[in-house]
This record gives sequence, structure tokens and C-alpha cells, in this order.
Amino acid sequence: MNIQRKDWLLSRRTLLKGAGATLALPWLEAMTPLALSASAATKEQKAPVRMACMFMPNGVNPHHWTPKGDGKKFEFSPILKPLEKHREDILILSNLRNRASDTGDGHYVKTSGWLTGTTITKTTGADLNAGNLSMDQLAAQKIGGLTLIPSLELGIDPVTTGVDTNVNYTRVYGSHIAWSSATTPIPCEINPRQAFDRLFRKKNRNASQTAGDKSVLDLVLEDAKALRGKVGATDQQKLDQYLDAVRAVEKRIEADEKGLSAGDNVDPAAQKALIALNERITKAFGGVDEEKQLGSTPRFDHTEHVRLMMDLMVLAFWTDSTRISTFMFGNAVSGKNFSFLDGVKGGFHEISHHQNDEKNLEQYKRINIWHMEQYAYMLDRMKAIDEGGRSLLDNSMILCGSPLRDGNQHEPKNIPLVLAGKAGGTIDTGRHLVSENDTPLCNLWVSMLDRVGAPTKKFADSTGDLRLG
Repeated sequence: MNIQRKDWLLSRRTLLKGAGATLALPWLEAMTPLALSASAATKEQKAPVRMACMFMPNGVNPHHWTPKGDGKKFEFSPILKPLEKHREDILILSNLRNRASDTGDGHYVKTSGWLTGTTITKTTGADLNAGNLSMDQLAAQKIGGLTLIPSLELGIDPVTTGVDTNVNYTRVYGSHIAWSSATTPIPCEINPRQAFDRLFRKKNRNASQTAGDKSVLDLVLEDAKALRGKVGATDQQKLDQYLDAVRAVEKRIEADEKGLSAGDNVDPAAQKALIALNERITKAFGGVDEEKQLGSTPRFDHTEHVRLMMDLMVLAFWTDSTRISTFMFGNAVSGKNFSFLDGVKGGFHEISHHQNDEKNLEQYKRINIWHMEQYAYMLDRMKAIDEGGRSLLDNSMILCGSPLRDGNQHEPKNIPLVLAGKAGGTIDTGRHLVSENDTPLCNLWVSMLDRVGAPTKKFADSTGDLRLG
């Protein structure tokens, strides 16, 4: 029992404020009424459910994706092997189909139609039309007012422009999965600094001109000290853990901006500093084995860029700054060069057109495994954060997948999907859920919308919901 806890209730919407900065707080014991027992508090004050949809371009190697067996008794496939430690936290979904995107080109119709469940309008110009808003934005419209940020859209690649003359579609379609209306795509924030500032800094005409040069923790120091003196020992530890995590991410962004990545010529002192930062992050997030996650000589490369964005999503969910997020590992037709992986040489899109060549299929598999390793990294972070008896992951739905299956065939049938998290105890995880062939993908969207607090009877071509519970 925490005898230092004071007899008062802290609002879940409490903010740490300073000149030019605003930090939302994670869940603290002081946010639960003293009159409630631990079990009653869990029932009366359920943590909110968060939802993220993470997009992988170019599909997967179909020969190494699907697990053997179904239900609770399944064996992980080679691509899904990085998720084995999260067996009890995930739901692998098979036989879902996005029928509306089974037309047109190989990629663009699938990408912009993934979360909308509709067929996009073919165009080479600016008259974009996805046919519907995306399911994440439907959720943002219904519950976005409960948080500081209605939704957070993150990515890695800038918007691709021009026309893909192979299929006569504007490439812009391949840069968006979130649509606030049928004609309004939401661009991804790809700069970690700008995403960080959106979460933790505020525009204030009265703020100091130098506020933008200071750490956000320095700007809210007075508020943080005052709050620390009001809460008990356990909450003090949680607050310190959270502030350390914010500062660790901030430092990684600063290091990235200073160009500490220099290929194989990384300065030894910089390497030492980066390793120290990773150790701090490990401690802040609850003991994740960072050496295994990032290696003994981490660099700010493509992997680090992706993980910075994931850490920002975790911070946003942890503080309930938003409950809705999307993330794009890359744009459609991504030609990202994955030669930094052992055994891989060349661009992702070219490799995905494997033509059943064994060498290409092996490289394709290794790229897919890398994506699952990054996904597992985010799940590690979320599982290490306690929210009053449940982890942040338990209180979330983190979907990762691609809107097409085989990059060589481009079919939106039996698309590769993994859903992690229990959505506050409403999802029965630890299963390979095999639905009937061609079950509408939008049935999954209906099920997720219901659990995030934005129920809808029908979305696009849905025929019901999936039995996730």
C-alpha cells in the first residue's frame, strides 16, 4: 500500500505546462478515487482503448506468412516468428478480403482503399476521391474530442507526386491511408521533431523566443516539481519513468538532427553516447533488452527512424494525447533499398515482384521479417507500461498488415493482418483466427470501431462483425 498517497483526486486531463510546452500525463494512481478498491477501480474507471493501423507496402511472401494450424494451437510462420514472445497478445487474421479494391492497378487502389473499404476514383490529376472516409477518421470524428489530438498520422516517406504511367493513376493515392472525407486525404508527418513538437509543444505568442531551443522538460519543470510533491511514491516513480522516456526520445531526435549517423564511420564518442541513450530508453520503458533490439552499435538509420515514430505513438497513447493513430512503413510501390539487411540487395518493390524466383522470395521474406521485428519492438514498449493492473498494450488494438497479399499478384484476398492487444479485455488473443473465405475486411473495421468507442452498424461492404472476443 502506498501510504504517501494524498487524499485527493487528480484529473485524467491534467497537463504539465510551461512557456511553449504542454505535456499530458500518463495514468497515475492519484487519478483513481481512494474510495474505490483496486478491483472496483478497474471496473469503474476503465482505461481508454487506443487504436493504431500500421501499413506495410508491397505485400508479403505468401509462402512464409500463414501459420500452421488455427485457434490456440498454431505454429508461427518464419515471417511471424519475431512475434512469438507476444503469442498471448496477438490475433493473426486469415481469409479477409477487401473486395472493393480488387480492381484497377496493382497498388494505389489497395492502399487508399485499405481503411475506407471502397473503390477509389481513377485519376491522374487532383480530383482525388477515395469513395469514403477511412475507419480511423470515423473514429476520430466520434471520439477525437476527448483527447488533445483527435488523431495522429505518421509515416516515413514524403508524399509521392506525379503519375504512374504504367497504370495511369496519380501517385498521390499511394501516400495516404487516412481520409477525413472521400476527397480529403490526411498527409503523414514524417519528421520526428515536428511530430514530437505537435505532441509536447504549444504555440504561444507570449512564450519566450528561446523556448523552442529548450527541452520540453525544462519548460515544464516547475509544474513537474509541484505535481511530484503532491503524489505518492509510486506515482513519483511513474512520473519519473514517463519524463525520462520523453527526454530519451527528444535526445534521440536531437542526435539524429546533428547527423550522428555516418554509415560505418560513426565517431566512437557518438557511438558511446547513443548506447547510453538506448540504455536510458530501456530503463524508461521498463527493461526492454535494447541491445537485442538495436544492436551494440546503434545508428540513426531507416530502422531508427521507424522506431522513433513508434516511440512517439507509444508516448501519445500512454498520455492519452490521442487514441487514434496510423503509421505507414512506406508509401505504396516503395522502392526502399533494404541492402542494410543481411542477404538482401536492392529495392523493396522490385524484390516483391519475385516472379517465383527463389532468391527474390528469400529476400522478400527477410524484408517482411524486418517489418515484424519493428512491430514487435512497439509491442514490447507498450506491454512494459502499466495502467492500473493492465498494460498499455492490453488497453489497445495495434493492427499491422498490408492491403495486398503477394506483391507479385497484387490481390487483396486473404490479406496479411495481425492484431495485437486486448482492447481492454474484449479481444480473445493468442489465436490464429481463420474466417470463411472472402470474409469482408470491413467486418474487422466494424469490430474495431465498436471497441474504440465509435460503434457503427455498417461500414462500406461490412456484413457484420468478426468474433474477436
